[in-house]
Amino acid sequence: MEFKDYYKTMGVARDATQDEIKRAYRKLARKFHPDVSKESDAEKRFKEVGEAYEVLKDPEKRAAYDQLGMNWQAGQEFRPPPDWDAGFEFRGSGPLGGEEAAAFSDFFESLFGRGGFRTAHGTTQRSSRGFHLRGEDHHAKVMIDLEDAFRGATRSLTLQIPGLDTQGHLITHSRTLNVRIPKGIRQGQQIRLTGQGAPGMGEGQAGDLYLEVEFRPHPFYTVEGRDLFLELPVAPWEAALGGKVKAPTPDGLIDLTIPANAGAGKKLRLKGRGIPGKPPGDLYVVLQIALPKADTESAKALYRKMEESLKFNPRARLGV
Repeated sequence: MEFKDYYKTMGVARDATQDEIKRAYRKLARKFHPDVSKESDAEKRFKEVGEAYEVLKDPEKRAAYDQLGMNWQAGQEFRPPPDWDAGFEFRGSGPLGGEEAAAFSDFFESLFGRGGFRTAHGTTQRSSRGFHLRGEDHHAKVMIDLEDAFRGATRSLTLQIPGLDTQGHLITHSRTLNVRIPKGIRQGQQIRLTGQGAPGMGEGQAGDLYLEVEFRPHPFYTVEGRDLFLELPVAPWEAALGGKVKAPTPDGLIDLTIPANAGAGKKLRLKGRGIPGKPPGDLYVVLQIALPKADTESAKALYRKMEESLKFNPRARLGV
């Protein structure tokens, strides 16, 4: 997928004010509107300008997009990392979906189609005592360690809150929260912090802050729901003869029994050793056969002896 430079599309500097972005959009929208433009690619350009403006007009989308663009280099194939918008606090609730996201490019949909941030208005209440408005709910994605889901933890999390200065330039300020992470939380679940959203008006209550949990990449495990998967290298003789080998789990090392004649990709299930819960997940150990290098004369001689003695053809089932 190609990375889209929305600033280039709009013809504005990366530090442009919101008023400058709005003026650029109005000028380009008039120029490329399909009903009046004589440009051959007017419809295509009109959609591109609309997509760019959808992102840059919104301080929250713009701040996350700017963070994403810092790590992109021209010519690289673009794939948004799962944590591209982590740590930003947004107003609103839920993604742009359906026709809204489909109206724009795959690039836009890959970012905001699954996690777009529309403004969600609070609940208005009127009484004889005046006008009251509940504050907006805010949302943020936070990254935690997988180990926190096993044991529970209290973590200090810093969120970036986008906004505008008095001249209309994009700025962010930080706020830090001490958050209790419950034992057994799964990726994608939300932690609700009551009253930590936007303040209400009048006697209206403050909104809530919802933290969507993502796990940081782990050096050993991948996660699916509550289940964990571990790729465990074993030597050829361990796979062929079977026996016990050391294997890591989130609770420490264990002695794992390898069955004889275990092939590469064989999956061993350790029940209940996944993320805690009711029921807990499982840990699946996937065997990967690691071959010693033939980098000495003795190693080469041993491989030749195996070739002569075993008469093994790994491609026999393919008829070759």
